[in-house]
Amino acid sequence: MTTLRVIQWTTGKVGKLSLRGILDDPRLELAGVYAYSADKAGRDAGALCGRPDTGVLATTDIDALIALDADVVLYTPFMADLGHAVRLLASGLDVISTNLFLNLGGIQGDTEEKLADACRRGDSSLFITGINPGWINSMVTAMTAVCRDVETVSIFESADVSVYESAETWQALGFSFAEATPEKIEMSKLWLSTFRDSNQRMAAALGYRLDDVEFFIEHATASTDVDLGWLHIEKNTIAALRAGWNGKIGGRTVVQTTVAWYLTKELNEDWQFDDDHYQVIVKGEPEVRTRIRFVPPDTWGNHEWDTMTAMPAVNAAFEVAAAPPGISTLKDIGLVCAPAGIWHTHAT
Repeated sequence: MTTLRVIQWTTGKVGKLSLRGILDDPRLELAGVYAYSADKAGRDAGALCGRPDTGVLATTDIDALIALDADVVLYTPFMADLGHAVRLLASGLDVISTNLFLNLGGIQGDTEEKLADACRRGDSSLFITGINPGWINSMVTAMTAVCRDVETVSIFESADVSVYESAETWQALGFSFAEATPEKIEMSKLWLSTFRDSNQRMAAALGYRLDDVEFFIEHATASTDVDLGWLHIEKNTIAALRAGWNGKIGGRTVVQTTVAWYLTKELNEDWQFDDDHYQVIVKGEPEVRTRIRFVPPDTWGNHEWDTMTAMPAVNAAFEVAAAPPGISTLKDIGLVCAPAGIWHTHAT
């Protein structure tokens, strides 16, 4: 069986779960672990993700990691470091990232040029994935294969985001504040640009050339005080948002991504939230409607929901390793799937 040597880059909320995914896949060999913080350096990878010791110790030494002659890096930091990513790609390592480089303005402009140049120099590939953008975009574009005509492709995401215990994240988006100031809306636009990327990925796969990607957002306020333990939301402060992007050609929307996120359903506004996490509508001939609901096992805590961000990256390792050099598109990678047969064989 062919194996790939993999480096896990950071072990935070997502990285801890992708590290588990590497250890669970017999096709993948954990070569090294990058520790963002010095207190994790020298610790065994197993201990960092709640698994038995592996013999692989985390390190802050980037040169030592590059010298390991690994194949792929799973890049999962909360904040992207362009210098790190360029070094990895230029060294010949393929990089699969759950980080969209939003703190650098996203994969565009100077950032895109530097990453693409590093791919050329290293003959390497960079693929950005996760659940959305990522997995859902591959699934939705594949659904259009049954159509003889496509007018609009829309993804509607609905989520109780109280499972993501990060007060800083939600306050940056205006949650727990009395109103959405222009500064909060601009910050929301930046953080929600992930879904602009979602539109652009689907448009590229479908052959659309978008001439406008329009942002929209609205907020709802709590009808009572809400204490989540890690964030207190006072009555009449922001507790939910609906936002997204319309990808347009000639003024007509052809791809759309909408998110409805809430920390409580006790709202002053009469908003209704879908219990299904995704509703997909392909308007065309025929029209395709799909609903997707994730049902976690009873053993999951809040942070295990990040499994669905981590695993599309882990499971894409072989496809990315085989992809042509450059910043990979959905078509470059294709439909990624879990190695279910291998898991079954090793479990019996």
